[in-house]
Amino acid sequence: MKLSKAMQAAINEQIHMELASSYKYLGMSAWCEFAEFPGSAQWLRIQSAEETGHAMRLYKFLADRGARITLEALPAPQQNYKSLLDVFQNALKAEESVSESINKLYELSLKEKAFSTAAQLQWFLTEQVEEEATCRKIVAVLERIKDDVPSLLEYDRFLGSRSEGAEEEEE
Repeated sequence: MKLSKAMQAAINEQIHMELASSYKYLGMSAWCEFAEFPGSAQWLRIQSAEETGHAMRLYKFLADRGARITLEALPAPQQNYKSLLDVFQNALKAEESVSESINKLYELSLKEKAFSTAAQLQWFLTEQVEEEATCRKIVAVLERIKDDVPSLLEYDRFLGSRSEGAEEEEE
C-alpha cells in the first residue's frame, strides 16, 4: 500500500524538522566553541549528527516505500546565546517541538491506518522521551550550577565525555 500524499508530505516535513534540529545543534556547538566550552561543543556536535541520523531514517523509510522525498532550505541557526544554560534551555525547547511534531505524525498515521508508518514512528516516540529527559537533566544541573565557574568547567568536561553512539545518562 502506498503512502497517501498527506502522509508523504508530513514525513517530508519531519525530515526537514530533523535536519533543522541538526543545524540548530551545530549552531549551539559553534557558540560553545567560541565561548570555550569544548565539552559542550562536542556533546552538541554528536547531538547534531544524531538528529541527521533521525532525518535519514525517515528519508530511507520514504525511499523504501517509493515515495517522493522533497528537501527544503534550512533556516540559519541561532548564533548567540547568553550562557551555557541558555543553550541547553533552547535545546530542550527544540526537543519538545520535535516530540510534538512526532506525536502529530503518529496521530496521522493512525487516522490513515498507515500501520507500517505507525510502527516506524514507535522508535521516534521512545527516542523523544529519552531526548527530552537528557536535555531536562542538563538544564537542571546548569540551573543549580548557575555562574559557578569551576562547576561549569567540570560539567562541561563531563558533557565532553559523551561519545558517538553511546547511550548514557547525563547527570
